[in-house]
Amino acid sequence: MSNFIRPVHTFSDLDLATNKIVFSGTKNGCIRAVPVQVGLIQRLARRGNKLFRNVDHSSTFRDAIYATGIQLPAGQLTHVLRHTFASHFMANGGSILVLQKILGHSTLAMTMRYAHLAPDHLLDALSKLPLSKAKYLDLDLAI
Repeated sequence: MSNFIRPVHTFSDLDLATNKIVFSGTKNGCIRAVPVQVGLIQRLARRGNKLFRNVDHSSTFRDAIYATGIQLPAGQLTHVLRHTFASHFMANGGSILVLQKILGHSTLAMTMRYAHLAPDHLLDALSKLPLSKAKYLDLDLAI
């Protein structure tokens, strides 16, 4: 894990009312709350005050990755997962502005680097234009 981020490790890092994990001590110094699935919050809450049994957070993280069968390049655990999450979030119709908040980026440019937008995302944008919903357009576009 990055040495800039204080890992989530106590019950107080969970916001049970809104199903969010609260991150403090982040690289940019901002506190942010990230929404997670209700089931995950409930499972973490049942663990008591300590969310992780072992204090070596990098080992815990590595063990979790190994258990899922995910193959990652050496030394790129969290970095690759952040990029993968961002790409999947956008591919599933997520908002780039929401992604910026989740990742805690101060600039949209940084978020766009993480999102790895594929060319077909640009084509999908055409379907979201108001005129694309019109059944028939009789426009003379002679130039």
